[in-house]
Amino acid sequence: MPLQLYNTATRRKEPFKPLKPDTVGMYVCGPTVYDRAHIGNARPVIVFDVLYRLLKRHYANVTYVRNITDVDDKIIAAARENGEPIAALTARTTQAFHDDMAALGALPPDAEPRATQHIAGMIAMTATLIDKGHAYEAEGHVLFDVTSMADYGKLSGRDRDEQIAGARVEVAPYKRDPADFVLWKPSDADQPGWDSPWGRGRPGWHLECSVMSHAHLGATFDIHGGGRDLIFPHHENEVAQSEGVNGAGTFAQTWVHNGFLTVNGEKMSKSLGNFFTVRDLLDDGWPGEALRLMTLKTHYRHPLDWTLDGLKEAKAELDHYYLALRHADDVDAAAEGAPPDVVEAALLDDLNTPLALTALRTVAGQLNKAADGAAKASCKAQLLAAGAAFGLLKEKPEMWLKGAATDDAGEIDALIAARNAARRSKDFAEADRIRDELAARGVVLEDGAGGTTWRRAG
Repeated sequence: MPLQLYNTATRRKEPFKPLKPDTVGMYVCGPTVYDRAHIGNARPVIVFDVLYRLLKRHYANVTYVRNITDVDDKIIAAARENGEPIAALTARTTQAFHDDMAALGALPPDAEPRATQHIAGMIAMTATLIDKGHAYEAEGHVLFDVTSMADYGKLSGRDRDEQIAGARVEVAPYKRDPADFVLWKPSDADQPGWDSPWGRGRPGWHLECSVMSHAHLGATFDIHGGGRDLIFPHHENEVAQSEGVNGAGTFAQTWVHNGFLTVNGEKMSKSLGNFFTVRDLLDDGWPGEALRLMTLKTHYRHPLDWTLDGLKEAKAELDHYYLALRHADDVDAAAEGAPPDVVEAALLDDLNTPLALTALRTVAGQLNKAADGAAKASCKAQLLAAGAAFGLLKEKPEMWLKGAATDDAGEIDALIAARNAARRSKDFAEADRIRDELAARGVVLEDGAGGTTWRRAG
């Protein structure tokens, strides 16, 4: 079956057809690098990583572009507050972003342009918009004239009042219209800036993505992605700028947006004490795969409510999969191919990850029941291929089940040996005491025909 995606621009699910045969270009808005990525930032990375993996299985040439915004007022403010150079801040936080997303199992994009590398293109696009009557200079600023685009607002579907209310921009006397937005702004001596026909300044946020996507994918490309919160004004303004330069109908053909994220039913906020960075959770001992699975258990277009219970459930579910793989540790997987058809069909239907995950559970169950080597090898290959479609099950079962920190593994093994000796000598009180001691340390024992194995409690 062909890939179906919900297109925000048309407000319906529709068959995806790339502009060029067997070739797909996808642009996803990346981070503004002034602090660690929080779990809301991680959701689009995970969602579009799954889409990227799916596209690569069905098209020969896929180019995934995700930008880095390294010039922005938030960056300037954070550097000032931290007392560090802007270049040092952006280098540090960019590396932190890469490290955190790698811990979540996300593949790197094919291209990762940085805004500061494309200033010349931003100046050129701004000049073209002025020449075409879509922008004007005022008091050192260059602003986009939204009244010059008769269909401004078509992506978000916002009416005039919603556009002004949703812009959340400072009212400025030099604006012709309250909804006009900044393409170029002046920079003070202590702010990053570049020489331009309008004086020393820096680009507006919206302009950056229009230029970077054009540089790497051309004026018209297949998919533009990001969080739902970016539809207006960011993506709306990208459309206006890009079509203002290149003509109506250019730019992204399919718009894909993931839903909002809440924490325990409330908007994530530092003031509410429910603000979590990816690094916070990793440092608390939660595996990256658990964060990833919890994210994918909710359909990407639906709101995701992040809870500790949900994270525990995701970890327990992964334990189940890794236990099944440990059950088949004595056989090599049959040649790993495409994911099972039921998994792929669900993903092709607008990335229906909740439905696809039910098939993952079924395959794990079949692996647990497999008795002979051939059946184990086949089911093991299916489970690994299904997991790979989600970017999961990349760990060795023993490492996952016993935990990355195995400094005490030898001591645990010695206690298990002592317990087995006590059982053989019928000293069941001592055997129970050892089991209880291990349980208190978070170690679960599993007695089977092949002996006793252990794992960390979920």
